[in-house]
Amino acid sequence: MMDSTAPSNRTTTVPALRALLALLLAFTVLASACGDSDDGETSSDGESTDEGADDGDDAAAEPAGDKPTINFVVNPWTASALNVEVARQIIQSELGYPTDAISLDENEAMFTGLSDGTIDAVLEIWPSGITESEQAFFDDGTVVNMGDLGAVGQIGWFVPSYVIEDNPDLASWEGYTSPEAAALFATAETGDNGRFLGTDPSYSTYDEQIIENLDLPFEVQYSGSEPATVAELDARVSAGEPILMYWWTPTAAVSEYDLVKVDLPAYTDECGTSAAAGDGGVDCDYPADPIIKAASPALADKAPDVYAFLENFTMTSEDQLSMLPAVEIDGEDPEDVAAKWVADNAGVWSAWLE
Repeated sequence: MMDSTAPSNRTTTVPALRALLALLLAFTVLASACGDSDDGETSSDGESTDEGADDGDDAAAEPAGDKPTINFVVNPWTASALNVEVARQIIQSELGYPTDAISLDENEAMFTGLSDGTIDAVLEIWPSGITESEQAFFDDGTVVNMGDLGAVGQIGWFVPSYVIEDNPDLASWEGYTSPEAAALFATAETGDNGRFLGTDPSYSTYDEQIIENLDLPFEVQYSGSEPATVAELDARVSAGEPILMYWWTPTAAVSEYDLVKVDLPAYTDECGTSAAAGDGGVDCDYPADPIIKAASPALADKAPDVYAFLENFTMTSEDQLSMLPAVEIDGEDPEDVAAKWVADNAGVWSAWLE
């Protein structure tokens, strides 16, 4: 989803060399030549090889190569990539740490990595998707809840607005109980059943359970990924055809394709307990999700300034929506979009460093 190679942080200025050149103006060319061969060299991995640099410049001048790499998880959706890229760029430029990011599904392997310290942080966890076994990592303290990210997510069933304009009953789940509704969304693969378009099967989804428990004549088919779902949505909307799909906010596609959330039975704590236990009893809507951050406890000792920064790190729904269209609609790289946000919002993120 994104380039996991951190930009190199090269040491390119040497105060002692500048002082020498100022004193020996008559020998500028010679001094410069000597300085180029002896001072401020960098290795191929971006670490300084200068052994004569002034040791009195405090920790702020410490090369990034002397600090541990901060390892992030990027989950397979756009907002996660943008969160991580914003954090990485600020940590590299302001705190001097190299960073890395790996793509990983939001599952128990991610929590295991946080627990054993091979992963330092994940910046977007949807609480409704946390299973009982994953919650155990928080309960025993082997994974730290770093607090709310700031964005509030909402997973649900979505259709383009014209579907409801043409068929008002389809604003609510009761409208999907009839064979006529199924026929409206049927495909060659689903036969008499309507197609419900899922996304990535690794996501925390309960649509098959909801369909079974509400006795709806629909069948879940997975696109395989977020981009594949958007491509299918774009094709259907362009043709004015109906589509019923798993989706969520905040995403650019909701406004771009004028998507409307279908009313499912209201979320209850009992239904949520069934979801966490995986007992197949989910028959309600997805809850609103105040998204959280998580970190390895080891990060507090490994890089206490990064740990404090991530505690302060915030991405609101509005922040995400200001970046998402450029990636999801215009096809820009998350690294470039995040860099623009960082450049335009120094007054916001500078407070995270305090």
